[in-house]
Amino acid sequence: MIKLPEKPEVITVAKTLEKKIIGKKITEAKVYYDNVIVGDKEEFISKIKDEKIESITTRGKWIIIYLTNYALLTHLRMEGRFYFRKKGDSLSKHEHVSLLLDDNIEMRFHDVRKFGRMILLPKYEVLNIKPLSDLGYEFNDPRLTEEYLLAKFKNKSTPIKTVLLDQSIIAGIGNIYDDEILYQSHINPLKPAKEINSSEAIEIIKNTKIILEKAIKKGGTTIKSFESSEGVHGLFQNELAVHGKKNGICSKCGNKIEFIRVGGRGTYYCPKCQRIN
Repeated sequence: MIKLPEKPEVITVAKTLEKKIIGKKITEAKVYYDNVIVGDKEEFISKIKDEKIESITTRGKWIIIYLTNYALLTHLRMEGRFYFRKKGDSLSKHEHVSLLLDDNIEMRFHDVRKFGRMILLPKYEVLNIKPLSDLGYEFNDPRLTEEYLLAKFKNKSTPIKTVLLDQSIIAGIGNIYDDEILYQSHINPLKPAKEINSSEAIEIIKNTKIILEKAIKKGGTTIKSFESSEGVHGLFQNELAVHGKKNGICSKCGNKIEFIRVGGRGTYYCPKCQRIN
């Protein structure tokens, strides 16, 4: 099963890119698969030419590369990666966009499944227009409070597992960390979100911060197809308590970890530690 990069993996990619491209100018852009670009391909190629790369950050699962006048947004989706090649090096069939830098190195976007996307938006408006304006708070945003979560969960009969994947509530959580957060919070993934109480909301916030911060320090989780730009592998998979551990033993109670599907997503949990109460 393919795992999508989540917040820690996206941050790891951004940090890797930061070391290689800050301060460089994009002298030429080539697009080999039009659907990667959201909007007009020719306009993208024209506008990004001669833009200088100023800084890199992330918002949810999006990488934001700030240029002189624009912001280049990239969503890796399942298997998107960046690789660096010398100008003129042979092109892989999975390399869909090439940005030639002023040191004659090409930054190429590689995506086997072709689900990744790039958008070029006005620099000073990017956070206030779609897709970024639709995102919820980051895991470390002080506005992510018990009251905020309970208001978002109110009237939602959908399982909490599914609701935590909603990027309009907390941006950046995906299937791996969702399982880990609920396990550490002792919450059953099938529990309706509207039944989450104050103490459980506090636990979700606390464990989201602890788990994501630790995963970021470890470089994210390398599972199946994900690796950072230039093949940087994360180490947090060694810290996972339940995700991917079907029939494994719960470290807290010794019970078997079970695998179920919730809203179509593979879900790992301990039925003893995560009872519905």
